[in-house]
Amino acid sequence: REMLQGDLAVGRVIARPFVGELGSFERTRNRHDYALTPTGPIIMDDLVKNGYDSIGVGKIYDIFAGKSVLETYKMEDNIDGMNITLDLCDKDFNGLCFVNLVDFDMIYGHRNDVDGYAKAFADFDKQLGEMLPKLREDDIVIITADHGCDPSTPSTDHSREYVPMLIFGDKIKAGVDLKTRNTFADIGKTIADIFEIDSEIPGESFYGKVKK
Repeated sequence: REMLQGDLAVGRVIARPFVGELGSFERTRNRHDYALTPTGPIIMDDLVKNGYDSIGVGKIYDIFAGKSVLETYKMEDNIDGMNITLDLCDKDFNGLCFVNLVDFDMIYGHRNDVDGYAKAFADFDKQLGEMLPKLREDDIVIITADHGCDPSTPSTDHSREYVPMLIFGDKIKAGVDLKTRNTFADIGKTIADIFEIDSEIPGESFYGKVKK
């Protein structure tokens, strides 16, 4: 991490340990991300500055180098991450809970494990069903990704840049088609709009299109 600064700066260095023998290496879960401190505005900065909570589950703290992540929870796998999230749904907080379920990418997508990916998706769907009754009237959930990692493609690399985005809650209209957005930053801008705070995040809020 110290080498890749200044003119050689890269956003994130991933330490990803493996075990096994040549030809049959297997990733461990002891991954650690060494990220640069964000160089531009992030929504957690805006939330914290305005007195809101900022909670990270999974590698959120690592990705943002801890910046404006006031409370962090490590997780063992997707199921553990969702169990932590379910517990947080019972907690009285006012702000953002930012959850990263890395197994879809790390364990199944990059390993071209279609069956494992499908099972992980079914497990998540089940836990999402457990979460819905816990949501309060003013809770809003956004489900998205940072890239595609289709396990059925020939390559083990990321398969696309366009990502899905679902938003729902009691205050959100059903069936609104937001089309293809110009930038992922629209989500951050929308979160700022939901909390009625100013933000320098580039992008356009779509909250006005989906709120009831």
